[in-house]
Amino acid sequence: MASDLETKAKEAFIDDHFELAVDLYSQAIELSPNNAELFADRAQANLKLRNFTEAVADANKAIQIDPNLSKAYFRKGNACYELEEYETAKAACELGSSLAPEDARFTNLIKKCDDRIAEESGDPLDQPLDKASTQVVPVESDQESGQIVNEVPNQATSQFNVKHKYRHEYYQKPEEVVITIFAKGIPAQNVAVDFGEQILSVIIHVPDEDAYHFQPRLFGKIAPEKCRYEVLPSKIEVRLAKAEPLNWTSLEFSKDSTIPKTITVVSGTGSQRPSYPTSKPKRVDWDKLEAQVKKEEKEEKLDGDAALNKFFQDIYKDADEDTRRAMRKSFVESNGTVLSTNWKEVGSKKVEGSPPEGMEVKKWEY
Repeated sequence: MASDLETKAKEAFIDDHFELAVDLYSQAIELSPNNAELFADRAQANLKLRNFTEAVADANKAIQIDPNLSKAYFRKGNACYELEEYETAKAACELGSSLAPEDARFTNLIKKCDDRIAEESGDPLDQPLDKASTQVVPVESDQESGQIVNEVPNQATSQFNVKHKYRHEYYQKPEEVVITIFAKGIPAQNVAVDFGEQILSVIIHVPDEDAYHFQPRLFGKIAPEKCRYEVLPSKIEVRLAKAEPLNWTSLEFSKDSTIPKTITVVSGTGSQRPSYPTSKPKRVDWDKLEAQVKKEEKEEKLDGDAALNKFFQDIYKDADEDTRRAMRKSFVESNGTVLSTNWKEVGSKKVEGSPPEGMEVKKWEY
């Protein structure tokens, strides 16, 4: 029963067995996938393990199931704060505070976010920070479960583990980054994708297997409302809209990363296209040459069978799926003597051969 697993998970959490708690919550979620409390509590265990991206994903799922669950917003806020996603953390806390206005933890975390946002924007703070990094936060009581919980994760807990089950790659444009995860034959309902200010969470659920988690902290900030993804038969394609047109030197953030360069996007009818480097004294405009070749191909006059074949190719290229099916079926079944574009006519019967006048159809014997 899911309730029994939930009880064991809470006991494991109280005993500081956070990895066991995550595992038990995961088993309970498999039995009760629409229980927001389970996702919110697993988010708390992931916070303790410093699995911040997993914590954000769990909190988002809890909020999706139950938008009135205030602790899910607080745990999302904590995880985003640790990921230095201060704007996202503040927004989550503001929503949570509207649901639980008496909870001072939201107010405290919002103030911390405001301080960090002011630092990032270069605005001087009213009072300088005496302590540079780690802050000791009083232990809070989780009134729902009765357990003593420190919502800010313990700095000395387990390291963040990631399983890369599927291969992925990416490329970028000035305005977006496109990530391809080569996961074949995955139903769309088994894929969960969430976007943060500088985080991406992709979770793929496969029956009888461990879930695949791809949850990097991204090199640069993105615009979550403009991001999108698509589940295709052979892959999952994720498109991240960049917040700024910066050149990402890698997909994931690293403290050693160099400052990215701004990509200059040239637009307008009179703009000059990029030229290709060459060691020859005479410069060749390859763009102009390519355009000229395409123009010649388009204007090329064909005769006889070549012209007829091109005519049929153009019909097939611009046709809808039913027309293409009709053309394929009629051509194959008639041994190349009939080409129909009417699927209603040929779809329900075999197409007999119709040889030209003066010729007859013969079957080959093997």
